Amino acid sequence: MTVVEPMTEAAIRGAERPRRFGALYIAEHQVRAMRAYGWTIVVTAVGSPLVYLLGIGLGLAAFIDQPVASGTAGPVDYVWFVAPALLAAAAVGVALDEFTYVVMAGFKWRRIFWGMNASPVSPEQICTGLILSVGARILFTTTAYYALMLAFGAVGNPWAGLAMPFVGLLAGLAFGLPLLAYSASLKDDGGQFAVVQRFIFTPLFLFSGTFYPLDSVPAWLQWIGWVSPLWHASELGRDLSYGTSGGWPWWTHLAVLLVMAGVGWVLARRTFVGRLRG
Repeated sequence: MTVVEPMTEAAIRGAERPRRFGALYIAEHQVRAMRAYGWTIVVTAVGSPLVYLLGIGLGLAAFIDQPVASGTAGPVDYVWFVAPALLAAAAVGVALDEFTYVVMAGFKWRRIFWGMNASPVSPEQICTGLILSVGARILFTTTAYYALMLAFGAVGNPWAGLAMPFVGLLAGLAFGLPLLAYSASLKDDGGQFAVVQRFIFTPLFLFSGTFYPLDSVPAWLQWIGWVSPLWHASELGRDLSYGTSGGWPWWTHLAVLLVMAGVGWVLARRTFVGRLRG
């Protein structure tokens, strides 16, 4: 018969730190794992806004002779209108990348979440650490995006616009955390993530007032924007940039994003606990 020795005092003390700061350890591990595709992160964070802002600021905007939106001081440049939406879309794109196949790898392909769960770290901390690491990547991307927006003169109020990277972070979490809960519930990849990309993210990107005001599309399509974290983040960013006139108050957009992110966080934690303790 195998005799199980009781844990020594030193072993108990050694387990206290992971139990207390487990989420930070998980976040550190995930950030270190991102170094494997670090250049992709950097090139995407810098190259994508550079291409968009060049194409829109120096290309498409030259062919638009009528203002598409107005701020508190009157009509605004088209690049001012579209830049906050592109920043929010970049944040949502990062969430889509990190909360799909990375989660499937953690549960099935590489099973690293199961290894973490065998340590003093709890399932809640694994979930929280993953969210913190993805939040760090989103904030890096949105900060780089905002710096390029400033370089292109695509911000009406640069000081108020300093909050725009955090609006993008909130947009990424509002979209990504419910997606994280869904991804964590999947046993196999049967093309579900491709469906999310094509039939959820793409329609949101196209019909959330990204390139034109939402009220310019048919009424039967406007509901897509109302339920889209991308539209709410875009409108909040525009209000920070040049102060939108009319439409929803800024605090309603903020409230919607906070509710989406909060509900997604709760669902994701419950899914991780059910999966790893079930």
